[in-house]
Amino acid sequence: MKIKLDISTERYDEIKSMLEERGIEIDDTADLVLSTSTPFVQHLTVKEKDTNERIVLPVADIICIESFGRTVEIQTQESVYLATDRLYRLVSLLDPTSFLRISNSVVIATNQIKQIKPTLSSKFILTLTNGKRVDVTRSYYYIFKDHFHI
Repeated sequence: MKIKLDISTERYDEIKSMLEERGIEIDDTADLVLSTSTPFVQHLTVKEKDTNERIVLPVADIICIESFGRTVEIQTQESVYLATDRLYRLVSLLDPTSFLRISNSVVIATNQIKQIKPTLSSKFILTLTNGKRVDVTRSYYYIFKDHFHI
């Protein structure tokens, strides 16, 4: 059997050798293609805050996600929505290269940061594109710095 591999270069050699050990030939002209799919969602099902109507929200529209106890709000430029999942579950569904947890209760879209202000107490104050200001807490300070290579 011949298979074409359409996977990331990081795992290509590992998967290729594993398949070849099992008698599968790797060939770029093969009809069968083995590819990786992204485990991250592109849309979230949310509720409108005022009407409680269910909406399918593109992940690209999200600016930040904030938890207030059991209530989780998702903010976009236009509106605020209520999440149907808990914050930890949403974090596991979102691409970590695009979203970053900056405190126990806040996750931001990394491309929605307008301004970063450092403070003297090992914290950052972020201004997002919708004007909202959020703090990077001390617990997440070094994670934030590593993510942005600061």
